[in-house]
Amino acid sequence: MKPVILITGATRGIGFAAAKQLAARGAQVIIGSRNGRRAAEAAELAGGGAGSVELDITDQASVDAAAKQIGLQFGKLDVLANNSAILLDHYQNLLELKPEVLLETLNTNVVGTLRVSQAFAPLLGKSEAPRIINVSSGAGQLDGEPQAWAPAYCISKAALNMLTQQLTAALPHVTVNSMCPGWCRTEMGGSEAPRTPDEGADTLIWLALEAPHSLRGKFLKDRAVIPW
Repeated sequence: MKPVILITGATRGIGFAAAKQLAARGAQVIIGSRNGRRAAEAAELAGGGAGSVELDITDQASVDAAAKQIGLQFGKLDVLANNSAILLDHYQNLLELKPEVLLETLNTNVVGTLRVSQAFAPLLGKSEAPRIINVSSGAGQLDGEPQAWAPAYCISKAALNMLTQQLTAALPHVTVNSMCPGWCRTEMGGSEAPRTPDEGADTLIWLALEAPHSLRGKFLKDRAVIPW
């Protein structure tokens, strides 16, 4: 049977690149977006019978409705790729950062990811080999030299990495990992980034279809484990 794969925030960029490639490889891909029309349009462009669902990860009712829809349609979920994220403070100095911006960033990048993971845990429990992939960033690494770029975004991705470890402990039968796609030419990454969205999506695709299930609670880039 086709693996059923939900990718949040997948109407463009790395999420869409992953959806298109996974659909081409025979997976039943579901593109999630808070804009249902855009999700449906992206699914049609992705091809391979990709489906769509309206899913606003900051809204519990929307998340619950999406879980109910996918449950009724497919009866399970094999892979949850938490790709939705926002970046609001590109070059803002931490000392000038408004707390409200940090709260909004955390609400999407961390709380939203938790909200979706909680809602879809029962459907993942019906899969023989369930996986959760959290799309993080090297910006959230605690390893290495401190950086001043996008403090709210960096803080949120560090928190997302800890959420990955917490989900690993809470869901012992689910393969949960974080990944860094690298700096990619997307709306978020900008035109100067060295990687294409397809290159950024490679590790996500590998984690969804090929990575060993014994690989759990790790942070990866280019299919290799990297420091937290």
